[in-house]
Amino acid sequence: MEEKQFAGILNGAVPGEPVKKDENSRRGNWGNQIEFVLTSVGYAVGLGNVWRFPYLCYRNGGGAFMLPYFIMLVFCGIPLFFLELSFGQFASLGCLGVWKISPMFKGVGYGMMVVSTYIGIYYNVVICIAFYYFFLSMTNLLPWTYCNNPWNTPDCSGVVSSGHQFNASLANATSSLVAGVSEVVNRTKRTSPSEEYWKHYVLNISDDIGNFGEVRLPILGCLAVSWSVVFLCLIRGVKSSGKVVYFTATFPYVVLTILFIRGITLDGAINGIKYYLTPQWQKVLDAKVWGDAASQIFYSLGCAWGGLITMASYNKFHNNCFRDSIIISITNCATSVYAGFVIFSILGFMAHHLNVPVSEVADHGPGLAFVAYPEALTLLPISPLWSLLFFFMLILLGLGTQFCLLETLVTAIVDEIGTDWIIKNKTVVTLSVAIAGFLLGVPLTTQAGIYWLLLMDNYAASFSLVIISCIMCICIMYIYGHRNYFKDVEMMLGFPPPLFFKVCWRFISPVIISFILIFTVIQYKPITYNDYVYPGWSLAIGFAMALSSVVCIPIYALYKISKSPGATFRERLKAACRAHPKWGPALQEHRTGRYAPMASEDTVEARPLKERDEHTLFSFIPLAGSVWDGRLCSGSWRLVVVL
Repeated sequence: MEEKQFAGILNGAVPGEPVKKDENSRRGNWGNQIEFVLTSVGYAVGLGNVWRFPYLCYRNGGGAFMLPYFIMLVFCGIPLFFLELSFGQFASLGCLGVWKISPMFKGVGYGMMVVSTYIGIYYNVVICIAFYYFFLSMTNLLPWTYCNNPWNTPDCSGVVSSGHQFNASLANATSSLVAGVSEVVNRTKRTSPSEEYWKHYVLNISDDIGNFGEVRLPILGCLAVSWSVVFLCLIRGVKSSGKVVYFTATFPYVVLTILFIRGITLDGAINGIKYYLTPQWQKVLDAKVWGDAASQIFYSLGCAWGGLITMASYNKFHNNCFRDSIIISITNCATSVYAGFVIFSILGFMAHHLNVPVSEVADHGPGLAFVAYPEALTLLPISPLWSLLFFFMLILLGLGTQFCLLETLVTAIVDEIGTDWIIKNKTVVTLSVAIAGFLLGVPLTTQAGIYWLLLMDNYAASFSLVIISCIMCICIMYIYGHRNYFKDVEMMLGFPPPLFFKVCWRFISPVIISFILIFTVIQYKPITYNDYVYPGWSLAIGFAMALSSVVCIPIYALYKISKSPGATFRERLKAACRAHPKWGPALQEHRTGRYAPMASEDTVEARPLKERDEHTLFSFIPLAGSVWDGRLCSGSWRLVVVL
């Protein structure tokens, strides 16, 4: 008795109270629903919320962009989020196992794994660079403050004088330069010390994507640190990551609030916020604005990556994932809007002191995170403190997404193999995937690494995600059947999906997804990085990465059809599309109604100990539908092994 109480204390239970047990003891569950919500928030809220949304907002009409953004959230974002959560929770399986719903479409699950692999490789490289900047911020003077360093060029012009006072003549010169750049062609555009620090010191960037140069050892070391942190946080799967997210998913909001309060107290901050929010209503009529809004919602929520299905698979069967999907989706979008205030208040301050328009200092992607914002921080008193906070926030935002990417791959592998050994040694699988991710990320730490990182970011998870999501909707709603799925959700939640979501799943969301795909194709432009134009062979590699996840779908479909029973192609096609007998709730106690076990004559089942006579080893019982009147009758019988 004392041993059980001690074990309970180790598991986090209060002495004297019963120890909480997992509903799914073989696979495990979240410790509580807060862990799931925080993990999903950490997964959905990533670096893109900070470095992409604010830029999209000001580029597409400021406050006017909010209208199409929230319309897309309601009609596409939340419905797709709810669909994936309910899908994973109902089957308690990862992105591969859930395709028992229609085995022919299991290639969609493999496509999700391929996408998560690509993203996981380059995403952790971005995190490791944030680690690098974080460590370099532990100093009295940020190294990208001045232009008197060995890596600086004659074109470098800082915004801070040696006495830490603003250089008015420099600001005026910069303003004149910006205004007259089109007229005076022999004048060189100002290069900031933070930009030269990024290009010439941190990256030591090469001149071509094919010129790898040397491995940047400091970045490689930070990459090892980043993967080690991710592995240690996932060493016990959702049991350990569920505890870590109490910090990683919440502390970024503390940092955002601190930076926001500091930002709005600065001169020029209001101008930056006005630039961010001032509505340009004429842009609402532009199809590109709606396309950007739909794309941002789709990619920001992490749809079709496999992570949502995976995280929801560790929920208890009757968890209200409908409520969770609304909370997480709205939190994600609200964070994006909030981050815009933080970013543009600081950029407005910087533009004010440079006496240039905000548009001249605004940027997105790595350019914002590692060039524009760090430069703005040098203008603040105690700049290393603000730099530490900013990069720590980026690290936490990145880790929240990286946890789920790694868990998606590990869960898919463990569920697919499904042996007792692999389940007990899941940590070995996690370590193996982490080591593989580290090794595959090494080329991204070379002097050409930034070219490859941006290539993967632009192609590996672009239109392929849209195709995967569209096929998933079609499979569930039209192959498996919308009525069947609505009944499944009702059995799980206790109430059917609201009519609005039924309509969205069947009609509106697939149409919007198709619109995103068409928009992506029409708006396609070959990738560039600053003035560097990618060569054709590298673009071919980019398209190959994009297609590698999509081709999994037809290849596996053809394989499954060829292995399915049937004399004709049509019979095999029907057999391949038909739900697997094991599709449904994972636990026997939840398999009710049409999922109630249909026993056969050779069925062997274990009866609970309390139901047997202690001297009986075997007994024969009639199956449902047979007439039992105490005699051997013509009904079906089965052998029950009593353990």
